Amino acid sequence: MYQFSYADIQSNSVADAKDRERELLTRSIDMLAAAAVAGHGSMEAIEALHFTNRVWTAFVEDLGSSDNALPKELRANLISIGLWLLREAEDIRQGRTNNFEGLIEVSQIIRDGIQ
Repeated sequence: MYQFSYADIQSNSVADAKDRERELLTRSIDMLAAAAVAGHGSMEAIEALHFTNRVWTAFVEDLGSSDNALPKELRANLISIGLWLLREAEDIRQGRTNNFEGLIEVSQIIRDGIQ
């Protein structure tokens, strides 16, 4: 019979959560790249912006939670980045900019920084 310590289970949970975060960001990045090719008024853009909005809204809410174990300064920085991404996505949706590349690059940096 297997016996796992609480630390082992918690460690696996954190690793699983980080994997899911990377997967969500990768999906968002792929969708944004397709949207950049199709243009800001395309169905690809609508779906990519909606998905990106949902992902970053959830991230910002989690980062703002007192239960989040990241250091406070890092959480604050990530919240600021998340809010920028949400504003930029809204600007694209409204046709005020077509800066998919900025969303993609920042998302890639965040994804690649998840360890």
